[in-house]
Order: sequence, then C-alpha cells, then structure tokens
Amino acid sequence: MSRIDDDRPFLPVSIAVLTVSDTRSLANDKSGDTLVGRIEAAGHRVADRDIVHDEVEEIVTRLKTWISDPTVDVVISTGGTGVTGRDITPEAFAKVYEKDIPGFGELFRMLSFQKVGTSTIQSRATAGVAGGTYLFAVPGSPGACRDAWDDILVHQLDYRHRPCNFVELMPRLTEHQKKAG
Repeated sequence: MSRIDDDRPFLPVSIAVLTVSDTRSLANDKSGDTLVGRIEAAGHRVADRDIVHDEVEEIVTRLKTWISDPTVDVVISTGGTGVTGRDITPEAFAKVYEKDIPGFGELFRMLSFQKVGTSTIQSRATAGVAGGTYLFAVPGSPGACRDAWDDILVHQLDYRHRPCNFVELMPRLTEHQKKAG
C-alpha cells in the first residue's frame, strides 16, 4: 500500500480550478469551493479559478491558456462529466490531451462505487497530460470532488507519496518536445 516518505520534502504544486456549468457562479460554486479548500489545506497553491459554460470551445480555450502558463502545473475541473446532452467536458479535454491517463477515471469509478453504487457508471471522469500540465476532470458534486481529491489526487500530487506519484514525473512530461526541438 502507499505511504508518505518523510525523508522526501513536500513540494507544493500550482493548481488551477475550473468549474464547467451553465448555472453556477463563484457565489454558489460549492464544488469549486470544495476543491480550493482541499488544495490549500494540503499545502498547494491555487494558481487560478474560473467558471465556463458547458461549451467545448470555452473549455478548450481555458485549458489551452492554463496549459501554456508555466505557473500552472495541474488543472482540476468539476462538472460536465455525465451523459446528458450538455455534458461535454470529457470531449473538450480529449481535444487537448497529448496523453490520456485512463487509470484515473477507472480508479475514480471504482472508489465511487463503494459510496454511490452502480450510479458511478454515469461518471465519465477523465485525466490526461498536455504541454507538461496534468488535467483532471471530475463530476460536479462536492462529494465527487471530495472523493477525487481525498482518495486519489492528494496522494498523487504529493512528492512524498510512495511508491510513485505524478509530481516526480513533472520534469519529464515535456521531454518528447525537447527531443523534437
């Protein structure tokens, strides 16, 4: 099982939070608030926060802006991962991925099954990498945000987490671009 290696230093990462919703504002964005609170409590930095409508181009534009920002290491979005007609976050994320991380969605649904049963099948949580930035899309409920953060992301975004974690891979995420250039 995983553990924290106290011989390694904690390395805070810079995380942008995106809420995908046609109806939420900063005043009533409980899911975004949940992520921000957990990110800060873990010792990481919230680099930016935004709310965009359930429109592919709005999501893609915001993602590309953060991907090109060297101060953003990770983007976590909430909302738009279901199966209704307006739920298009996974499609938008797929447009910018260089590599997908299928295990994230699989693990999220496995853990979620323990809490919401077969309803977890409605989630299309997804993750990938683009331009050296990790991208995670989770469902739009505060509970789903807690589950994704507490059960997966808090560990994988902690350099001390063993046997491995996403942070230690950050310096290598763009090595393919360096070879091409």
